[in-house]
Amino acid sequence: MTNEERIVLVTGAGSGIGRATARAFAAQGARVVAVGRGRPALESTAAGHPAVDVLAGDLAADGGPERIAAAVADRYGRLDVLVNNAGVVRSAPLGELRREAVHEQVATNLVAPALLTRSVLPLLTAARGVVVNVSTSVGQRGWPGNSVYAATKGGLEALTRSWAVELAPQVRVVAVAPGAVDTPIVRGLPPERLAALRAWQLAHTPAGRIGRPAEVAWAITQLADPAASFVTGAVLAVDGGAVVA
Repeated sequence: MTNEERIVLVTGAGSGIGRATARAFAAQGARVVAVGRGRPALESTAAGHPAVDVLAGDLAADGGPERIAAAVADRYGRLDVLVNNAGVVRSAPLGELRREAVHEQVATNLVAPALLTRSVLPLLTAARGVVVNVSTSVGQRGWPGNSVYAATKGGLEALTRSWAVELAPQVRVVAVAPGAVDTPIVRGLPPERLAALRAWQLAHTPAGRIGRPAEVAWAITQLADPAASFVTGAVLAVDGGAVVA
């Protein structure tokens, strides 16, 4: 199958890694469905990229995954690649965890991708498609102050391995685990906390720099490529060596 024939669904496509991934697939000739909560951000992703279609929706809301899946089925009738990228970080040390923040991270980072993948599974199975989950390599070593986020991404990696076995050979399931990447997910922190986070990340990244969203998007497109047909159940670190240092 050529890239021109593929339908790709990318969640969290309004910024950061999701935006870069949507544009990268579109540049390859795929038709991309950019999903996110905010239409203006999604329209910014699609601007200048006619192969990117906008589909606004909250995957953490009741019925959200099912509505997105139904819209894709009605509009395109197929799905070849699902990129579960949407996620939220609510930083706090253990002693300051708030129930609402815990539930929000679990709902967005773990429950939503599970329910969305279930909802689009008939389409993926028919197309012998690919699921790419976006995890985090930082959490594989321990991320002080972000334990719940790291735990949800660890759970997503467990789903990746389990689904790879459960859904084979019809559907491949893989994951990428980005390290420190310059995305809006942390830019809302107060300046002093952001500076401390960047210092900690750089100290734990042998490459000596912060990654770019396009570098993670490249890895996602490569894992989803038909040429990677013998790769399933793998979690690829894209982290400047952080996980092995």
